[in-house]
Amino acid sequence: MLDHIFLSVSDINRSVRFYSAALTPLGITARHDYDGKDGPPGHPDLKGFGANGRIFFWLRAGVVEGRSVHVGFVASSQAEVNAAYAAAMENGAVDNGAPGARLHYDPNYYAANVLDPDGYSLEFVYKNWQHARSH
Repeated sequence: MLDHIFLSVSDINRSVRFYSAALTPLGITARHDYDGKDGPPGHPDLKGFGANGRIFFWLRAGVVEGRSVHVGFVASSQAEVNAAYAAAMENGAVDNGAPGARLHYDPNYYAANVLDPDGYSLEFVYKNWQHARSH
């Protein structure tokens, strides 16, 4: 399991607004700002997002490499995928694959794809086999 990822963005305030809107439907509602001066020399200021007691997705101002990054976010239902996609689109995303089954992966792989305001590839994913209840 990944612990965290830093994503460099061109406009930190725009990206905080975008990700706050797009990640909320997925239950990623915790926020934490880290002041770079509290870290080692040259540490960037960070804007963090998380859930369940963990902050795992961080934004920092910096050079954007656009399509060099793809991030898939877990959704717990098709409805969450649809809601995250809608929120992203309403907040400046570019469509990169409307919500639906991704049959090239698996008939039960349901996802939506967007490009964020900096051109990063995002995917909101529901894989029902990862959410099966134990008997």
